[in-house]
Amino acid sequence: MPVTSLVISLSFLFSELDVTSLTSYLVAFVLPALDALLPVVPSETAIITLGVATAGSADPRIGVLVALAAAGAWCGDNFNYLLGRWFGPWVVRRFLSGERGTRQRAWAERSLDHYGWRLIIACRFIPGGRTAVTLTCGLIGYNHRSFMSATAVAAAIWSSYAFFIGRLGGKAFEDKPWAGLLLALGVVLAVSALVEAFRRLRGRRDPSPSPQEDRRDPSRKE
Repeated sequence: MPVTSLVISLSFLFSELDVTSLTSYLVAFVLPALDALLPVVPSETAIITLGVATAGSADPRIGVLVALAAAGAWCGDNFNYLLGRWFGPWVVRRFLSGERGTRQRAWAERSLDHYGWRLIIACRFIPGGRTAVTLTCGLIGYNHRSFMSATAVAAAIWSSYAFFIGRLGGKAFEDKPWAGLLLALGVVLAVSALVEAFRRLRGRRDPSPSPQEDRRDPSRKE
């Protein structure tokens, strides 16, 4: 796509996403909810974009957008929990089967046993971890009240963080919101890279490896 066309497309997108648009509220809630089960949904990018689009506004309804993003993420996590609790065999076949799915489930079970609610909060920021952990919590019957509390904290932190980064980028480039979006996405990628580097360093001493790194047979007794 030519640069000019891309800029025009982004400009149209930003004009649609403001505090007066119903689209903004739908995006804020629906995408984070879907992202829980379908990680390919770009929920974080969407919330960052909302932050960029509303960077020049002090409208109190911005708080509603942040709250809706958190609510969507929380609903998605708890939907996964209920799927795992009520439809365990189907969930295993559909999402946690095969070599990779088996590793993810084994990692999630061991990590939950080791970290508990702290993992539920942290997995919101671990690539590939959120879906495996939330489904596994339902599968193993993790205390639902504790799960709801942990996912509420994780959702609030995540939505505030993504929206703040977006507003930061939008403020830095008020006349070029597309540049602000690129800056915000760059910051998020950098932070994610640092988190991943820290996780890998700690993983060398951690008995519970990540779902990508775990190569052990989950049927083997510890």
